[in-house]
Amino acid sequence: MPPVLLRPWATLLLFCATACAHAGDGPVSARLGGRLHLDAAAFDNDDRGAPNPDDTEVRRAWLSVSGRLFALKYKLEGDFADPRDLLARDVYVTLDTPAAGSFTLGQFKQHYSLDDRTGSNYGTFLERGMAASTLAPQYRLGLGWQRQAGATTWAASAYSLESIDVTANKGLGLAGRATWARVREDNDVLHLGMSLIHERQDRPGAPGHPALKIRPRPAGHLADNSRMTLVDFSAGRDTDVDKWSLEYARVRGPWSWQGEWSGARFRDGLQQGDLQGAYAMLGVFLTGESRAYDAEGARFSRIAKPRHRAGAVELALRYDTLWADQHLVHGPELTRRRMEAMTLGANWYLPRNVRVMLDLIQSHNRDRRSDRTLDRTRAATLRVQYDF
Repeated sequence: MPPVLLRPWATLLLFCATACAHAGDGPVSARLGGRLHLDAAAFDNDDRGAPNPDDTEVRRAWLSVSGRLFALKYKLEGDFADPRDLLARDVYVTLDTPAAGSFTLGQFKQHYSLDDRTGSNYGTFLERGMAASTLAPQYRLGLGWQRQAGATTWAASAYSLESIDVTANKGLGLAGRATWARVREDNDVLHLGMSLIHERQDRPGAPGHPALKIRPRPAGHLADNSRMTLVDFSAGRDTDVDKWSLEYARVRGPWSWQGEWSGARFRDGLQQGDLQGAYAMLGVFLTGESRAYDAEGARFSRIAKPRHRAGAVELALRYDTLWADQHLVHGPELTRRRMEAMTLGANWYLPRNVRVMLDLIQSHNRDRRSDRTLDRTRAATLRVQYDF
């Protein structure tokens, strides 16, 4: 049986893409979209732990159909990078109201942090920061609301920890995000924001329930052997998780700088884990372009058409860190660890929605309780990207 027939949503998506993609404007419309991200990585590993092998992957192969169905907007999106494991992304309907804002029902990305809300097509680096990569709820089934009022945006959602493809994650969550942005015509943007999340995870680690572990990849998506467990709540006890993030970003002509401070607290009645993370980044377009800001979504988006026929060139530097400790409630400390990564990135934006990205990464994992370095890895990661 063809893999797409194993998931009804994937069959529906392919049917809509082939049958409806050229529907025009009107009460019923459809538009075809997608993205293809091809990644490669080469590693310089130290002799602590298993080395990361050089590798390549189809990181994303997304296909989407979006449009209008009378009063509703809709989107069906899936990732076909692995034909044996087709993954649903956005699968939702939205109702826009002039006074109350937009209401979304279905599976969609939850409202948490500027880093996570900026799409993978428009991020400055191949990977988001470690906090967004591990704490953001990503695509979950739920009900969301979003409203823009002048310079501010407000968003909230109630969601299940389940998704269309992963039904073993049991529990519920509430998310909220508020932002303020000053946007001037001379490519001058100031963005401030805050995100809050509360989740109740049912029996993580019990039979039939996935474990709840925070294990970032500091040296890129293909660096599985450089992962380190910062907190582990997988003993089968119900666990409460509170997350937060403070956002700041600035764009001044070709220059931009951005940072976030994020954290989470995990409690299962017997143990408590406290995690914090932060990143700071600085970028510049050598060819004079500016990062584009989507005021309605309170996130960064596609840059304007490159000024030169050869495309736009951007350089960026990011420092990213995540640290955590876990201890018995009113008891001794069990673990205390920290991860750091420094990334130098270069992006070449070509016409027709093509981008080539190169990131040079140096990561460092340290056990602060025993004062030992557990891993140090250097990586060169490359992506060729096309979206439409």
